[in-house]
Amino acid sequence: MNTSNTSSIAPPSTSHTARPIRVGLVGIGNWGLHGHVRVLSLLPEYQITAIHARRAEAAHAAAQRYGIPNVVDSVTALVNHPDVDLVVVLTTAPQHEESIRAAIAAKKDVYCEWPLTPSTQTSLEMVRLAKAAGVRTVVGLQRRLSPHNRYLRDLLNNGHVGKLRSVRMHVSMNYFQAMRSQALRWTAPPENFSSVIAIYAGHFLDMLLDATGWPTSISALLVNQFPEVSIRETGEVIPTTTPDQLVLSGALDGGAVLTVHIEGGKRNGSGVQIDITGDAGDLRITNRSAFGDVGDDYVIQGAHGDDLPLRSMPIPQSYDTLPPSALPSAVLELAQLYAAFAHDVDHGTHHASTFDDAVRMHRLLDAAKLSSDTGQRINLEA
Repeated sequence: MNTSNTSSIAPPSTSHTARPIRVGLVGIGNWGLHGHVRVLSLLPEYQITAIHARRAEAAHAAAQRYGIPNVVDSVTALVNHPDVDLVVVLTTAPQHEESIRAAIAAKKDVYCEWPLTPSTQTSLEMVRLAKAAGVRTVVGLQRRLSPHNRYLRDLLNNGHVGKLRSVRMHVSMNYFQAMRSQALRWTAPPENFSSVIAIYAGHFLDMLLDATGWPTSISALLVNQFPEVSIRETGEVIPTTTPDQLVLSGALDGGAVLTVHIEGGKRNGSGVQIDITGDAGDLRITNRSAFGDVGDDYVIQGAHGDDLPLRSMPIPQSYDTLPPSALPSAVLELAQLYAAFAHDVDHGTHHASTFDDAVRMHRLLDAAKLSSDTGQRINLEA
């Protein structure tokens, strides 16, 4: 299990003693509006001060709606704006590198969505540049900081199941089928590293492994069952080799068995189920949605003993210190990441996921692809 010395018992506080962190947004697509803008408007630690988007009309519309004072015409202008402390990169993965490089060159802290870039080597270069410049980095692997996952991590570290024996996770979603909207066209080309596996396996593996610990070796199978993707609005048909299913097995440090199944395009009954078995008890974590709306909350059940029914284990309120809101559960996970970063800035802690965490996930997914391509079991670096 995870033995990191970063405490998850006390969630990051939303108190912020300095002036708000001033945010410049690069890009303003669906997730930018649905998630980031609403979160940054909710948290008193932040103020959105500038925005740039390739579609200028989208930037101006967002600025008018949310009271963003500065709309700029280039990434260079945004990262060098005197009222921007944190550059938030919300474009597609192939566009991330340009904005990250510009932010680092301007000596600005930078947040970037996951996937960090389409390749491990490019992402590793972003890590090196950021460290050389002395800027803070954040990557959008936010699910590890959700209340349910920090509670799960503490249950495991406190011995609720005893010694881990097995960990199993199944994640599925209705979208990423053969028919997709124009907004998801960029997920089809394999060079974009933006498939359901690149995005969702990255998010959910990071969430799970932050609680249980990481595997020491894996075997994997990546499968493409939608070799053609049709765009709903235009009728365009795009040949693609991007995988839509991942089956991964492995061994955790300490000997526990890990099994993971990620699948896109599931017609019915999708969601998340995690089963954890130890030599003294069991836990089950479920959610009816992999991208939660209002009310799509994680449910934890468990039993400590032998041959007992699983009972509900409500997540203690102490794990959630966000301001009250009616935001969807997936958006609140993002808010936890932003709250953690503000806490890190104030207190010198390291709660928020960084570009280093992104590189670690890149390497795990690279190992899964290598295993699938070669049929070999891959040993992982510590």
